[in-house]
Amino acid sequence: MAAAPCSHTLTLKTVVGKKRNVRVQASKESVEVDERIIAALGYLLPFLDGVQYGRFLFMQFPATQALLQPFLPLLGFYKTYPFASVVAFFTLYLVVVRNPNFSRYVRFNTMQAVVLDVLLIIPSLIEHTIPADGGIGYDVLVSFYNTVFLYLVACFVFGFSSCLLGKTPRLPLVADAADAQVF
Repeated sequence: MAAAPCSHTLTLKTVVGKKRNVRVQASKESVEVDERIIAALGYLLPFLDGVQYGRFLFMQFPATQALLQPFLPLLGFYKTYPFASVVAFFTLYLVVVRNPNFSRYVRFNTMQAVVLDVLLIIPSLIEHTIPADGGIGYDVLVSFYNTVFLYLVACFVFGFSSCLLGKTPRLPLVADAADAQVF
């Protein structure tokens, strides 16, 4: 059951000195549980695509591998099929983001996940420019991978948990781009 929207009337003074009444209506409706789940599941795409950037972190801190245990069956299935990433990407974009039957909340969160997934192309391009034969190049590559992975995990945890709570997460580097794409 949705709560009744509350409304307020504001009086604004324009530049030329005229007063104008503006009615602002705010909805106190909560996001439905099914929409929360659909929005949260979208964040699995960049997480599953970017888990390889955690390999050095997992080698440095083996205990962190336990955090992946709940995702191993899904990760195994996802990595078994070579085009699973492409299919998941276009399914989320074409079936969810571009579908007006889904609420803006679901479409916005899914678009954030899609943009985050697209951003994973950048680390892939950069890693080929860093000589990782050893020495400083290897250290830079390890730091780079760890930074990308930790950013990705932070975005995944924040986005996934916020969606389950019915909040709208605004992820750094991707929220404005997602806003521009969702109508």
